Amino acid sequence: MTLIEVLVIVACVLIVFGVIIKSIIDKKKGKTSCGCDCSKCSGCSSCKVEPKKEDTNKL
Repeated sequence: MTLIEVLVIVACVLIVFGVIIKSIIDKKKGKTSCGCDCSKCSGCSSCKVEPKKEDTNKL
């Protein structure tokens, strides 16, 4: 392998580890992965509010 090939492989590995580390840090901070900085938007599944279930045991 030439020096260029080794440098490209090292750069790719660093990018992958950087993305993994950033996602772990964001998860520890409590940030969502949607990235839309919204409050209960309908643009993604992580911000959707689950509908309330009706009580079927009412008399």
